[in-house]
Amino acid sequence: MFKNHKCIFWSRVRGNIAPVDDFRSHCLVPKGWDTPLRFLCVRLSPPGGKTMTSEMQEIAITEDKPLLTGQADITKDAAELAARILLDQGQEHSVETPHGVLHVTLHGSRTTRRPAILTFHDVGLESKSCFSPLFKFEEMQEIVKNFTLIHIDAPGQEEGAATYPPGYQYPSMETIAEMIPAVLQFFNFRSVIGVGVGAGAYILSKFTLANPDSVEGLVLINIDTNARGWMDWAAQKLSSVTSTFTEQILSHLFSQEELSANTEAVQCNRERISKAPNLANIELFWKTYNNSRRDLNLDRNNTFKCPVMLVVGDSAPYEEAAVECNSKLDPTTTSFLKMADAGGLPQLTQPAKLTEAFKYFIQGMGYMASSCMTRLSRSRTASLSSSYSMDGSRSRSRTLSQGSQGGQMPPSPSQTMEVSC
Repeated sequence: MFKNHKCIFWSRVRGNIAPVDDFRSHCLVPKGWDTPLRFLCVRLSPPGGKTMTSEMQEIAITEDKPLLTGQADITKDAAELAARILLDQGQEHSVETPHGVLHVTLHGSRTTRRPAILTFHDVGLESKSCFSPLFKFEEMQEIVKNFTLIHIDAPGQEEGAATYPPGYQYPSMETIAEMIPAVLQFFNFRSVIGVGVGAGAYILSKFTLANPDSVEGLVLINIDTNARGWMDWAAQKLSSVTSTFTEQILSHLFSQEELSANTEAVQCNRERISKAPNLANIELFWKTYNNSRRDLNLDRNNTFKCPVMLVVGDSAPYEEAAVECNSKLDPTTTSFLKMADAGGLPQLTQPAKLTEAFKYFIQGMGYMASSCMTRLSRSRTASLSSSYSMDGSRSRSRTLSQGSQGGQMPPSPSQTMEVSC
């Protein structure tokens, strides 16, 4: 039957093709398979022939021995484990945009009807180092299970990125913001909840102002909506003379207290940045953040159309900038969270507190309304306090319980939540 034929085995699991000379003696059938395997049998033309024909045949090859007791459960467990590993690592994509390619990592399914949570990192970080401690935090898993995560890396900032050649023109902050719609279109998401840190917060702000219908909520950590002034320019020039590039980035990311104490986070990031193969790319991103950042001109008439949560550490380098931004936004849709003992990167140093705040922010948007209080809020409700910028104050235990029961954050003027636990 198979004389003058070349048999090609098609693996349904791996999707690859392997030619064999004698399929019955060379093909190994996985245990428990009782479904037909597919072979493509190609008839070879004789020497000098000019034609070739092919046909597909279904050949039933079953395992002689049935599955042993408990083997099916082991196979199922292995499949579930593989799925969890894939979900944890994420699916990496290179997304073509009108201004170049973006490296994007997707966690979860694209079929969910909820908006995706889209993140953008700060200078000196990439998506993993910036957000992994937060989104892998135990209490955050309740949110992760219900939303798709889309982590965007700025051009050339992802792990293993090739170094740009000398003279490469790095895209401006506005241009990077214009690349985001292509990501949403690639994954077929109509709207997102943005989470940005530093430079990433500025980029997501630009994207939101230009595409208000595409953003349902915005979490901005260490946001600076102003263009660099002359004092900032002079300070950077002096810093570039007296400090290495790595130290400049660390001063941007961490508070002076953290730098003086040389905390573990500072040491880890100092080593990571100084040894980064794409250090030249990081420097390009740093320069474009400082040189191409323009004032967003936010005020009560020109502001975000979605709920916004501003987050900053009480001793962060951009504390004053975040406070100024808060004063310009609509007080009825803006929450301001100033975190004590959080340093410059609260998503790394205080993931529990930020997770709790993020959870109630999402509930205020109408999602996960039936979610119970987090372990942190249950154990520390009595010690958490919230002071609003209006006259008087309201206890945070009342605020949290209302958000938990009704799925809505209580309406209030611009609120400053001083979390000191």
